Amino acid sequence: MKIVTDCAADLPNEELESLGIVQAPLYIQFPEGEVSATDITADEFYNRLEAMRPAIPSTAQPSSGAFNEIYRKVADASKSILSIHISSGLSGTINSARVGAEHIKESVVNIFDSMTLSGGERFQVLAAARAAKAGWSLKSILERLEKIRENTEVIYTLETLEYLARGGRIGRVQALMGSVLKIKPIIRVDHKDGKYTTVGKGRTVTQNLGTIVDLIADMYGSIPLWTTVLHGRFSESADALAKSMTERLNIKKLEILRISPVLGVHTGPGIVGAAVMPMELVEDMD
Repeated sequence: MKIVTDCAADLPNEELESLGIVQAPLYIQFPEGEVSATDITADEFYNRLEAMRPAIPSTAQPSSGAFNEIYRKVADASKSILSIHISSGLSGTINSARVGAEHIKESVVNIFDSMTLSGGERFQVLAAARAAKAGWSLKSILERLEKIRENTEVIYTLETLEYLARGGRIGRVQALMGSVLKIKPIIRVDHKDGKYTTVGKGRTVTQNLGTIVDLIADMYGSIPLWTTVLHGRFSESADALAKSMTERLNIKKLEILRISPVLGVHTGPGIVGAAVMPMELVEDMD
């Protein structure tokens, strides 16, 4: 079985290569031309993003034709394909994948909606790849992915609402009020519809980091956790969040990663948060 995903899963190249995961690109459309999000580093992207203010680039999902081409290539090596993608509540990527899979006769393509993105999507992709490598059946993998999906939290805060507003992801009036009041939101991905929901707000990012840890502690208690801290270009805040989580929670595995530039289009560089899941959901896959 081969695993296919998209670059919104924030998978480092070494993970893609070691587990044989195939990644569909998402695109950033700058005025001077389109760039695959996999072909630009985070720092290069944020430099370009800040240089073009007040304009903002747009993003584009892979076409159904691009997915069809990916599936045909993968089908040469595997008769079973599991394709895991960014939440249907946030992107049309999974619809492109479904259309692209319609005329693949060489193998069976199963499409799975992660209902999340970034580190939360990454957990699912890594779990599926590891389980497939260990010889799990498709049914067993899908059952486990559903459990991971239900028990994973992706939660973050933003230094500014400016980029969400300019990208049309949040009302301009709400963004203006947040700017005037210096309010910084805390946002999570809702399990039910895979969309963003605001769960708190504070005057400073530092204050919000404490609230994020409080919220995660309330959700998981003393359960052993796999935690991925994610940020745009906010390394000090990411380090502070990682330190606080380590002190307050039962962390068994901790990483700090950068989010994909294609997600950074809508958040700007000042994003920091975490993806969290119970460690027990992946401990039996090796």
